[in-house]
Amino acid sequence: MRKLLALVAILYSAAAMAQGTPPTVGGKPLTQVKPRDVAKPQSIAERLRTCLEIDDATKNRLDCFDAIFPPQPKAKGPAAKGVADCRFTKEEDERLKCFNGFAEKIPKFSR
Repeated sequence: MRKLLALVAILYSAAAMAQGTPPTVGGKPLTQVKPRDVAKPQSIAERLRTCLEIDDATKNRLDCFDAIFPPQPKAKGPAAKGVADCRFTKEEDERLKCFNGFAEKIPKFSR
């Protein structure tokens, strides 16, 4: 009985000591390294090109463009001078044509 009690006391104290100190290598504690996020943010041009991959004249393509430039329709929007001006077009079909017109003109650069 005494041997069993002594064994339990030794195991319990060894477990308590093992939890108290972090593992070390060369006297320095081990640290957990988080992986770096290697995905770099896409430019607006790259995001617009990805929208062109969605079927033409669909709501999904318009939603993709609207995610980049949220719509802010005006009663009488000015003629679009840039892709960002397409968001002011109230009619969905016209807004999609506007986005398509600018997105198709974006040059593709080789990496």
